[in-house]
Amino acid sequence: MTEDAQVTVTPETIVADPVVAPAPKAAPLVLGAKEYAWGTGRRKTSVARVRLRAGTGVIIVNGRPWDEYFPVLSHRVAIMAPLEAAGAESRYDIFANINGGGPTGQAGALLLGIARALLKVEPEQDEALRAGGFLTRDGRMVERKKYGQRKARRKYQFSKR
Repeated sequence: MTEDAQVTVTPETIVADPVVAPAPKAAPLVLGAKEYAWGTGRRKTSVARVRLRAGTGVIIVNGRPWDEYFPVLSHRVAIMAPLEAAGAESRYDIFANINGGGPTGQAGALLLGIARALLKVEPEQDEALRAGGFLTRDGRMVERKKYGQRKARRKYQFSKR
């Protein structure tokens, strides 16, 4: 701009920065006697469909008690972790159907499904669940086998003579 040019400012030319309001949090889902909150969890090739209902802390996996379905202690500890982080160990009954994968993948899928269903019922627990890493999907998958190799990265033994 040159020195002799004048700039006039009118109220119409002033544009205020829009105030960015925080995104509204989801309203908590109030569960009745027969109402469920759903959550889906995935880990490796396992998929867990989880239903959460107000209750006494019963966990049923594929029609069996969860401690019978997951005999390994580390899997049971991992599954209970999101409930303990939210302080809801004995407030909800959990019913889960799990398909695919092995025990570790199924336990991880169930953990994520429980955390997602719990978040729908108690949105105020978002920070506690995120801090524990319970709402993050583990994207690691098995690497595929390549042709000309024994496994994904293992090659056949090379013989010089």
